[in-house]
Amino acid sequence: MKRSLVFGGVALLVILCFLACEAQMKNVETVKEVDLQRYAGTWYEIARFPHRFEKRLVGVTATYTLRPDGKIDVLNQGYRDSLQGKLSTARAVAKIPNPDQPGRLKVFFFPLFGADYSILELDRENYQYVLVGSSSPGYLWILSRTPQMAPEVYEMLVAKARQRGYDVSKLQRVEQPAE
Repeated sequence: MKRSLVFGGVALLVILCFLACEAQMKNVETVKEVDLQRYAGTWYEIARFPHRFEKRLVGVTATYTLRPDGKIDVLNQGYRDSLQGKLSTARAVAKIPNPDQPGRLKVFFFPLFGADYSILELDRENYQYVLVGSSSPGYLWILSRTPQMAPEVYEMLVAKARQRGYDVSKLQRVEQPAE
């Protein structure tokens, strides 16, 4: 009896924490259209929320390659501590689980474990910038086709993230090579 009360209390706490996290988000709606042919290629990480899996990485890029089976090969790369540091890579496979929501992908770094990848904002005209988040308010990235982003574009994406409920004070700029 005591064990089930403890388990029930823990379960309730987890549910409340989940709901609190979800409540922090004002708008997690993704873009309605994505041309994967145009989205494919290399994106430079301009800013991100801090995470242990990217700790101390600079010069970070994400390269997306379309596969014949409709999935997307993902290659994330970054350099440890400096642009001359040791190269660190991570490979994954992405897919769009629901064709009616092309801006909501799942990225699999390990079989059976998919992470949300939500395209929140996208330069639909030129595919030069993107704001990526997830179902959790703890993940956010600003990506660009070039290593440097115009300040007005960066500020516009930060403002869009703030409007969606993200704590943009946590954004960290990522060192990239000069163009």
